[in-house]
Amino acid sequence: MSLGIFQRALHRMAFFMPGGYSMRPMIHRMRGVHIGTDVWISLFVYIDEIHPDSVTIGDNSSIGLRSSIFTHFYWGPKRSHQHVGPVHIGDNVFIGPHCVILPNVRIGDGAVVQAGSVISRNIPPDTFFGPPKAEPIARITVPLTHNSSYHAFIRGLRPISKKKTTE
Repeated sequence: MSLGIFQRALHRMAFFMPGGYSMRPMIHRMRGVHIGTDVWISLFVYIDEIHPDSVTIGDNSSIGLRSSIFTHFYWGPKRSHQHVGPVHIGDNVFIGPHCVILPNVRIGDGAVVQAGSVISRNIPPDTFFGPPKAEPIARITVPLTHNSSYHAFIRGLRPISKKKTTE
């Protein structure tokens, strides 16, 4: 079995295996991911399949359910355009569920990343990081269903003005 197939088999095993403190970190270490002690990796976590050795996860850190860590992007028929950059997750970091961490990112020690965040830049140590709160953007006058076109949906949106609050 070639190394690439073996790596992918290990990745798939780690994706579903029980043992967030034991089996999953152990399998990712076998793949080449640099993982500290007492690290929790939830189920369905994707850690870069092609460049696992570009990922470092510090001691006492947690990676939430269905999060993804990417260290590369390839596109084009010959993979001629590539971007590879390491991801470093510090010690005592909490990554919430459903987060996406992109290449060339450093998450500082003690940081907490809110669920559903997309991390495309460095996060300083001891920082709570997350997207702004979701709020209504527009009123829908044409539903987005198979009975109407996307263009009709877009034309039917009516922006909701933000009320200014006084203190």
